[in-house]
Amino acid sequence: MIKQIFTWWNHQTLGTFLYTIFFGKFVGKDNSGNKYYQNSKGKRWVIYNGEINASKIESDWYQWMHYQTNSDPLKTKVSKYSWQKPHSDNKTGTKKAYRPNKITNKKKDFKKYESWKP
Repeated sequence: MIKQIFTWWNHQTLGTFLYTIFFGKFVGKDNSGNKYYQNSKGKRWVIYNGEINASKIESDWYQWMHYQTNSDPLKTKVSKYSWQKPHSDNKTGTKKAYRPNKITNKKKDFKKYESWKP
């Protein structure tokens, strides 16, 4: 509990924890382990599993969180197309981030710019 108070950037805050206990109604849980809640007035929020990162929210739950749909994503399973990939969060800034071949080529030093030659 003390760790939760002082490390709010990794998990929910104490205020969110108490608000969830007293006013939150559990709606569902996605494949990443994020938990979704709603109060009696219609306010919706998410408790992230692990690091707080908004790109962890799947598209079905994103629509629910932003009031684009009122149907619970667990009850209304939308069929996915064969070409659709499973959800993954944003990898920018990590070792798994996309890097074009020009940057990952280790044979020569890569500059972000090329000098102008007359």
